[in-house]
Amino acid sequence: MNDDQLLRYSRHILLDEIGIEGQEKLLAAHALVIGAGGLGSPAAFYLASAGIGKLTLVDNDTVDLTNLQRQILHTTDRVGKAKAESGKLTLAQINPGVQVTALIERLEGSRLDELVGQASVVLDCSDNFATRHAINRACVANRVPLVSGAAIRFDGQVSVFDARRGDAPCYACLFPPDQQFEEVLCSTMGVFAPLVGIIGTMQAAEALKLAAGIGESLAGRLLLLDARNMEWTSIKIGRSDGCPVCGGQVHK
Repeated sequence: MNDDQLLRYSRHILLDEIGIEGQEKLLAAHALVIGAGGLGSPAAFYLASAGIGKLTLVDNDTVDLTNLQRQILHTTDRVGKAKAESGKLTLAQINPGVQVTALIERLEGSRLDELVGQASVVLDCSDNFATRHAINRACVANRVPLVSGAAIRFDGQVSVFDARRGDAPCYACLFPPDQQFEEVLCSTMGVFAPLVGIIGTMQAAEALKLAAGIGESLAGRLLLLDARNMEWTSIKIGRSDGCPVCGGQVHK
């Protein structure tokens, strides 16, 4: 690290659990953030400010006035602009030392697999089950840890699915892809603005821990937040041997 980096990240370096070695691991890491909306905004904010070396921000949507109640990467003058590009502009102002790649596309198939394979950690900040399952399959196939978050109305959830660990479940163990779940969107159901900040920030925290190799991740646990009463519930989740995604994986 140069003198500017030593000063910028000094409060991390002071932490025994991180120190210079941990900060250098963050600088060498590559985070793939899928979704630059309510969850992706705070997640990308903290990844960039904390010094993640490379950040790929993916979103095929544009900024809408209704987004600005909670999607803090974006500003009023960027309404109509691609969210990925808007996010890149904001992150460059926060920390110009982070290499940010903005991709205006919907990831799927081989393209999704390619980008996941290049990442140190993936943050699923999407808003639909089909995308979440596709991201999970790519993370399991490439054995890249996945930090998953969701928020609607006043209810949020966050967990880590770490395919590198033989005992850890994947997203499909918790939400089987052949089961039908009611798809709810904030455009019709609403969402409490600070809720996405809480969940997205926790996603950043888990991603940074994974990248720096510190602490215990949320792998094997699902945290649920009721923001009406500000109550957290922690649920243990196990790996399913019959899971169609990770059940046949051989772990070394």
